[in-house]
Amino acid sequence: MVENVKLHKPTPYMNPLLAGILLGTVLLATFVVTGHGLGATGFTTRLTAWIGMYVAPVATNANDYLGGMVEEGKPLNAWISWQVLGVAIGALLSAFLAKRIHIQLDGKKFLGGSKRPMTALVGGILAGFGARVAAGCTSGLGLSGAAVLSLAGFTFLGTFFAVGLVASRFLKEEK
Repeated sequence: MVENVKLHKPTPYMNPLLAGILLGTVLLATFVVTGHGLGATGFTTRLTAWIGMYVAPVATNANDYLGGMVEEGKPLNAWISWQVLGVAIGALLSAFLAKRIHIQLDGKKFLGGSKRPMTALVGGILAGFGARVAAGCTSGLGLSGAAVLSLAGFTFLGTFFAVGLVASRFLKEEK
């Protein structure tokens, strides 16, 4: 006996032009309401400071970079923590409502299979390290930096897209 299985078709992606306009509106609203642009890597630094308070409190307090964040004892009590939490909850809710929640590993031909999670982890760590060295992530340095007409923001965006285009040529699967 064949069961009637109802396949859920995911909601189509949003129109890119509309998504860009909405993202710009959100960016403008964050500047107006909080006085800050968008960003995410500052949260990982604050999370590191918070963990350091419990794992190695003396070393964390003595650290010039992390010490200032733990002076009050609440390094996670910052606007960026709430922003990252809101983005995570919003993304999860959006994916759920669009029926796009599923676990999959992409990239079957190049660095695929069992190597894929490890290469994604290493790539993510390198990207996070690079973002901290550059003083901002794609959203923080690219979007917010360009929004305030920062030369660093425009330089980052140009370099980001150029390197992405070159890398995609090397990593593209042959059909």
